[in-house]
Amino acid sequence: MREAMDPAIAVPLALMVGALVTYAWRGLGVLLSGRIDPDGPLFAWTACVAYALLAALIARMIVLPRGDLADTAALDRLLSAGLALVCFFGLTRRNVLLSVAAGSGTLVLLTWVRTSPL
Repeated sequence: MREAMDPAIAVPLALMVGALVTYAWRGLGVLLSGRIDPDGPLFAWTACVAYALLAALIARMIVLPRGDLADTAALDRLLSAGLALVCFFGLTRRNVLLSVAAGSGTLVLLTWVRTSPL
């Protein structure tokens, strides 16, 4: 039967292996970045996949939330997301920060109004 590794050795070793793996991928990215055409089809496909993943995550957070967000009303989540979209596309000329603030603030306000004793 094998004995457990001493934590004084295991922790720094795990940190070094983790850092090595992380920096190896970053280094590979730096080496390959000069060869990628930002206007090419591979880059466009990667951007589309990234946007699709982000849209799916946001949709899941609205339709099937987890954690504290699950305690909010579905209508509040939908109204907040809708207001954020209206702000982004109509009111703020595609300002992400203001749109996220409007959507978040709306969700907080609607949740507070719904849960506060009147």
